[in-house]
Amino acid sequence: MAQDQAQSSERISEAEHAVMEALWDASPRSAADVCDAVCEARGWSMPTVKTLLSRLVAKGAVATEPEGRRFLYSPVLARADYVGGESRRLVDRLFGGRAAPLFAHLAENEALTEQDLSEIETLLRELRK
Repeated sequence: MAQDQAQSSERISEAEHAVMEALWDASPRSAADVCDAVCEARGWSMPTVKTLLSRLVAKGAVATEPEGRRFLYSPVLARADYVGGESRRLVDRLFGGRAAPLFAHLAENEALTEQDLSEIETLLRELRK
């Protein structure tokens, strides 16, 4: 239920997404572990990470469990569910709910590599079976 709640309630910001990626990579993690994973690359401090973790807990995307004097954080929202929801919102918002115009746009703007095209062709063959 928390998974559905996180998807349907407030959206996850770009900064919160970076924290989620750290938790999807390995969890449970302490705030210090999350900071070790993201702070240097983003120029963040520990208070920034703690604020983002608190927001994610409030949104129902992350759960906490006490461990001594600190908390460990784990994602409640699965990465695949998050990506699926965001992908659907993108297609709905920008392409009228249809995937074909998205692929046409990517192809017209040379955003698809030969490898991308091969993978899409393979996926389409699998879907038609």
